Amino acid sequence: MVKVGVHVSIAGSLDLAVDRAKDAGCDVFQMFSRNPRGWNYKPLAEEDATLFRSKVKTTGIMPVDHMPYLPNLATPKQDMFDKSVETLTAELDRCGRLKIPYLVTHLGHHLGDGIAGGRMRVIKAISTAMKKADNDVMLLLENTAGEKNSVGSSFEHIRGIMDELTFPGRLGVCFDTCHAFAAGYELRTDEGISDTLAQFDEQIGLENLRVIHLNDTKGDRASGLDRHEHIGMGFIGEDGMRRILHHKALRDLPFICETPVDDRRDDRGNIAKVRELAR
Repeated sequence: MVKVGVHVSIAGSLDLAVDRAKDAGCDVFQMFSRNPRGWNYKPLAEEDATLFRSKVKTTGIMPVDHMPYLPNLATPKQDMFDKSVETLTAELDRCGRLKIPYLVTHLGHHLGDGIAGGRMRVIKAISTAMKKADNDVMLLLENTAGEKNSVGSSFEHIRGIMDELTFPGRLGVCFDTCHAFAAGYELRTDEGISDTLAQFDEQIGLENLRVIHLNDTKGDRASGLDRHEHIGMGFIGEDGMRRILHHKALRDLPFICETPVDDRRDDRGNIAKVRELAR
């Protein structure tokens, strides 16, 4: 059986994210452990952490945390870089206290001063944060959509970062289907998926792939457009999504949908579609 879920809200309290995941029918869920749209956040109270851990254990639903929106690990702006490293450190610590196994992070944008400089800042940021937050949380580097000045849109970019980091068992990859397709990787055909995953394996290693962000896309292949669409309703389409879900290298991994909620379909609908295509 496919393991599938969605991103859920923590509105009200952290433990309510588990309730919402259960209500939506999730096997796995993604969340922000704090307000994703600001730098300031409320410290994690031990009673809140205890209740969250208890509900996760009771339901058996696996949680995944995602970094907030504002941090940019590749930025040349020192004040923003410092705040981004501080946020990454705090998120790793919070995940450790909440017993969340994975923290997903975007690698950021270099703002025009070159990919090499951006990559080195990402390496410095991750190294600094991982040393300060000394726990067993695995940081998952997420591939980007190939938008202007982005770091991590190619497997080579991600490999170049991982090669400079020495944290055994604490570094992996989250593969986003929308982002990969927008960056130029083919995911609609058996041959295309096999070739994409062969490149991934050669550059990064399939053993480092831990989570799939399963998203269809409103942009065509190589568009550089990071716009998620309902499962099967975008340019990847139902056939492409079915092939992804059935591929032997992917089918046993957790799939998280970061899809819209609108009058066409909600979270339950996208989970149901994934299960239908996976059968």
